[in-house]
Amino acid sequence: MKIVVDAFGGDYAPQEVVVGVTKALQQNPDLKVVLVGDKDKITQILESAVFVSDRLEIVHAPDVIGMDEVPTVAIRTKKTSSIVVAYDYLKTNDDAVALVSAGSTGATLTGAVLKLGRIPNISRPALAPILPTVNDRGVMLLDAGANAECKAENLLHFGIMGSEYMKAIGIKNPKVSLLNIGVEEEKGSEMIKEAFNLLKSSNLNFVGNIEARDVLRGNVDVVVCDGFSGNVCLKSIEGASEILFGEIKSAVSSSLKAKIGALFLKGSLKRIKNKYDHKKIGGAPLLGVTKIIIKCHGNSKADSIAIAINQAYTLGKNKLIDKVKDAVANV
Repeated sequence: MKIVVDAFGGDYAPQEVVVGVTKALQQNPDLKVVLVGDKDKITQILESAVFVSDRLEIVHAPDVIGMDEVPTVAIRTKKTSSIVVAYDYLKTNDDAVALVSAGSTGATLTGAVLKLGRIPNISRPALAPILPTVNDRGVMLLDAGANAECKAENLLHFGIMGSEYMKAIGIKNPKVSLLNIGVEEEKGSEMIKEAFNLLKSSNLNFVGNIEARDVLRGNVDVVVCDGFSGNVCLKSIEGASEILFGEIKSAVSSSLKAKIGALFLKGSLKRIKNKYDHKKIGGAPLLGVTKIIIKCHGNSKADSIAIAINQAYTLGKNKLIDKVKDAVANV
């Protein structure tokens, strides 16, 4: 299986990306990786790498699309940028099943639509991160920001894609819910009410509305929403987590008594921190385009890159794209 990696996407590229690739190659003996970026710089990093494999191919791309560039313009004009060359390779090589990038979110999403195109019958792609839950099961939130405004039909498609993703990672009959301001069926805007009815009458295991405060409890597997609401929900969770852990850290160092007490809780606190650390999860898939796309956090380091590649590897092995196509064929 071949996965394309944007070597120059992210805050710590190319060093951390290249090292992450070598780790993923060690973990999967039948994995092949195509690193796209400045060949000389990539080669220089590989010279000091612990693990070098003949399953690694380098495709030269001297330019990079910056975080501050207009995605649609950059994708069309910067033909030799790492993300554009990566998409061109992905599109023209049937044995390449996925792309992993920690670069510009806008460029990654725009490139996926312009270069690859949508799966037939999918109205819009959705950015779909998996969030940690209390019961360690994980929950997918989609859309998390690709589509600020949506129609009810879009949310139905999000539910179908999210359900197929969760099946692909081993969850049978995933529970799908709709993000709303209350759990009652009559709550929400007209679009949300329409989406509720579409989801309810579908073949999905739809369990009704869910409020934002319950998303991380682990009672459902997929939470469907428009991109505006999803992004607000996601950023609120991230912000609250950062503040909470910051407050705990300040409290622990506030006095000698607190520091002594913290010694007894060190293991438990570390487990909680790791559980809710996005770096341990991998990346957010962009569902709805014709190949697997995994968008990593911009500050991803080697371990996170390796996890994201393994994520793409698992989805490729389980034929996610084919399953989504089959699921929406008659929608």
